[in-house]
Amino acid sequence: MKKEKTFNTVNTTSSLEDKLIQNAHIDKQSLFNKYNTSQNGLSTDESILRFETYGKNVITSKQKDSKFRRLLSSIVNPFNLILIAIAIITFLTDVIFVKGNPDFLTVIIIFILVTVSSSISFMQSEKSRNAVEELTNLVTNNSNILRDGKWIEIPIENIVPGDIIKLAAGDMIPADIRFLTTKDTFVAQSALTGESHPVEKFSNISSKDIDIITDLDNIGFMGSNILSGSATALVISTGNHTYFGSMAKTLSGDNATKSFERGVSSISRLLISLTLIMVPMVFLINGIIKQDWLQSLMFAISIAVGLTPEMLPVIMTTTLAKGAVSMSKHKVVVKNLGTIQTFGEMDILCTDKTGTLTEDKIVLEKYMNLHGEDDDRVLRHAFLNSYFQTGLKNLIDLAIINRATKKDLKPLTTRYEKIDEIPFDFSRRRMSVVLIDKDNKRQLITKGAVEEMLEISKFVEINGQVLELTDAYKKFAMATYEKYNKEGLRIIAVAQKNEVPKEHIFSVKDESNMVLIGFVGFLDPPKKSASIAINKLRDHGVRTIVLTGDSEGVTAKVCKEIGISIDHIISGNEVDSLSDQDLKEKLKICNIFAKLSPNQKQRIVKLLQEEGHTVGFLGDGINDAPALHQADVGISVDSAVDIAKETADIVLLEKDLVVLEEGVLEGRKTFGNIMKYIKMATSGNFGNMISVIVASIFLPFLPMLPVQLLAQNLLNDFSQVGMAFDNVDKEYIYKPHKWNSKSVLRFTLVMGPLSSIFDILCFSILWWVIGTNTVQMAPLFQAGWFVFGTVSQILVIYVIRTQKLSIIESRPSKILFISTLFVALIAIVIGFTDIGVAIDIDRLPISFILWLSILSLAYMISAELVKKIYLRRYNEWI
Repeated sequence: MKKEKTFNTVNTTSSLEDKLIQNAHIDKQSLFNKYNTSQNGLSTDESILRFETYGKNVITSKQKDSKFRRLLSSIVNPFNLILIAIAIITFLTDVIFVKGNPDFLTVIIIFILVTVSSSISFMQSEKSRNAVEELTNLVTNNSNILRDGKWIEIPIENIVPGDIIKLAAGDMIPADIRFLTTKDTFVAQSALTGESHPVEKFSNISSKDIDIITDLDNIGFMGSNILSGSATALVISTGNHTYFGSMAKTLSGDNATKSFERGVSSISRLLISLTLIMVPMVFLINGIIKQDWLQSLMFAISIAVGLTPEMLPVIMTTTLAKGAVSMSKHKVVVKNLGTIQTFGEMDILCTDKTGTLTEDKIVLEKYMNLHGEDDDRVLRHAFLNSYFQTGLKNLIDLAIINRATKKDLKPLTTRYEKIDEIPFDFSRRRMSVVLIDKDNKRQLITKGAVEEMLEISKFVEINGQVLELTDAYKKFAMATYEKYNKEGLRIIAVAQKNEVPKEHIFSVKDESNMVLIGFVGFLDPPKKSASIAINKLRDHGVRTIVLTGDSEGVTAKVCKEIGISIDHIISGNEVDSLSDQDLKEKLKICNIFAKLSPNQKQRIVKLLQEEGHTVGFLGDGINDAPALHQADVGISVDSAVDIAKETADIVLLEKDLVVLEEGVLEGRKTFGNIMKYIKMATSGNFGNMISVIVASIFLPFLPMLPVQLLAQNLLNDFSQVGMAFDNVDKEYIYKPHKWNSKSVLRFTLVMGPLSSIFDILCFSILWWVIGTNTVQMAPLFQAGWFVFGTVSQILVIYVIRTQKLSIIESRPSKILFISTLFVALIAIVIGFTDIGVAIDIDRLPISFILWLSILSLAYMISAELVKKIYLRRYNEWI
C-alpha cells in the first residue's frame, strides 16, 4: 500500500507538463521505480488496483454527457429560444400586466410547441445514440501490453499508468508514454501540433531544451500514431490526465459534421432573416391602421411564432436518427448523425484497392528467380525477412509465412538470430532485417517494391552467380516483373547482401549494394461485392476513383474485373510532376491512380473537393489516414489499423461494399425529407406573411387572433412530424444533392405568393359570400381562415413532397398520411363545432364546406401546374 500511495502522490501533485518533462529527463530504472513497475510490466493484480484508481483510459468532458444534458441540448436551439422569448413576453402581457382575467392559453400553446419539438428530437436522438453505441462497442482498438512478463492484447481503454506497451507502424499511441526502446520510430502528431511532417522518437534521456512540450523526443502523446518503425514504452498518464485530454476541447472536429452544420446554418439564417424582416412590417402596418399598438404587438409576436420553423430540429434529428438506425442494421457504425446526410451528398468515392476492393485474402502464388522459374531460395529469404521483422506484419508477410510453413521452412528460424531491422516506411517502400546464423555469418535481407529495390541493388544473381547489375540485366529483371504483373500478380522483389558490419547501428544507408535474387508474387482477387457495389454507385451518380499504392499492372487487372475503366492510369511519379491545375484536368478523365504515397492520396482528395465535389474515401491502412481525414466522409472497416478507424466517420463492421450504396441512399432520403420540410415551411410562412399584410391593410379587424395563429401553428406542426418518415421518389435518389439556400429562396418566392392568392380568395369569399364584413363578424371570418389555412397547408404537403403528380404517382408514407389526415379532421371539427369557442372563433356554416373544398382543390391543381412550369424552368423541385 505504501508504494501505491507514493505512486498516487506523484500523479496528483505534479502538473501535467512538469510531469512530462521530469519523466523525459530520468533514466529508465528511475522511471520504473517512480511508477512501481519493472521490465516485466505490471502484475494482473496491480493493474486491477490501478484501473480502479484511474478508471478507463478514455477522454471525457468535465461536464458528463448525461441524459439531462442531452435533453437540454434538444431544447436549446435557435428556434426554441425564439419561442421561449415570445412565451416570456406573452406571459407578461397576457398574465402579469393584463387588465381583467389573465389569459394562459397562448403561453400554454407555446409551451406545448417547445415540449413537442424538444421531446421528439430527444427521443429520436436517444434511439440513434443507443443503436450506434451498441455497434461502436464492437469496434475494438487493442494494444500489446506486458503483464506478468507476458505480452498480451487488451482494449486500449483498460491500459493503466505503469503499463509497458509494444508499438508498431499503424498503431495509435494510446496514452502519454515514455519510450523505452525505439527502432526508426517516426510518429505523426499533427493532431496536437498541426505539423504535417512526422517526428522521430528516441529512447535515450532527453537533454535538449524545448520550446513546447511536444518537442520532447522521448515522449509520445495520446492521439498521435506510429508511422514507421517499432518501439516499447512505459505509460505515464491515461485518459483526461494526458496532454491530449487537457486540450481535447480545443481540437478541431470532424470535416463532415462541419459541412453538414454549414448547410443547416445557411438555411436557418435564411428562415430567421425572413422572420426578422417581415414581422416588424406586420407590426407597423397593423399598428398604424388599427391604432391598437398592444394588440398589433401581440399579433406580430404570434406571426413570429407561426413563422418560426420550430419543427426543423425535430425533422432533422428524426430523419438523421432514422438513417443511423437503418445503417446500424447493416452493421455500419455512424460516428455522428451529420455524416448520414453528407454520405448522400457524396458524388465521388475514392478508394484504396488492397483489402477494400479485393478479398483481403492474399495468397503467395509464385516465388521465382529472375528467369521466372520457381526458386525455394527466394522463398526462404522472403520468409526470414517477414518472420523476424517486429513491425506491422501485413497481409503480404502473413502470406509468405503461411506458404513457408507449408513448405516446412519454420525450423529454419532456429538457426538465425535477429541483430537489427530497418522498418518499412511509405517513402522507401521496403523493409530489412539483419540476421546472424550459427556460423556467425551476418546477412542483410530486404524485400520491397520492385523499382525501389532495383535502385538499391548493385548486383544480381543469375544461375547461381553474382553479377553486376547492368542495364541489360535490369531490363531482363523488369521484363520478368512486368510479365507477371500484367497477369495480375502483385510482385515484390527480394535482395540480400553478406558484407554486413559487425558493430554497427543499422539505418537506411545500409540498404545499398544489394544483390537482387528474385521475386515473390501474390494474388489478391477482387471482392465479389465490389463490382455490384461500384455499378450501383455509378447508377446513383457516384463515380469511383481508385487511389492505391500498388503497381499499375495489378491495379489495372483488378479494376478491369470490377468494371472500372482502365483507359487512363496515372502513377505517383506523374502525379508529382503535375501542377494542381493539370492534375485537376487529369482527374476529369482518369479513374485509377497507382503507386501513390499517403500525401498524394490526400492531395487528390483535396483537389476534387476544390472542384466542388463531395468526396468519400474508403481505406483501411495507415497510408490511408491522411486521405480519410481530408475526405468529407471517411470510411473504414473494423479490421483496419487503429489510426484508420479513429480517423474515419463511418466504420463497416463487415466488408460488404454493397452497404455503401445503402448508406448513399439513406443519406439522400434523409436530405430529401429535410428539404421537403424546409421548402414547405419557408414557402408557407412567406405566403402567410403576404396574406397577413394584405388583410391588415384592407380589413377593419385582425384576420386571425394571436391565440388562433398559435393553435393553427400547433396543428400544422403535428401534421408535419410524419415528414421524417416519408417515402422519397426513386428519381430523387438517383443523383446527389447539396445544400442550396438560393434554391430554397427561389422556391419560396414562387410557392409563397401562390398560397397568398388563395388566402386572398378565401378572404373574398368570407367577406362577400359568407357575409363576415363587420367587426362583429370577425370571429366567423377568423374561423374560416383558420380552417382553410390549416387544411391548405396540410394538402400542399402532398404537392411539395414529390416532383411527380401527388398521391397518384407518388404515395406518401403511412405515418405522414395518418398525421396529416388526423390534423385536418381536427381543424375541421374546431371550425364547424362549438369547440372553436375556446380560441374565440364562431361556428362556421355548413355551406362553407363547399367553398373550402373548391378552394382547396383549386389550390392543389394550381400548385401542380406551377410545379410543372417550375420543373421545366429550373429542372429541380425538392
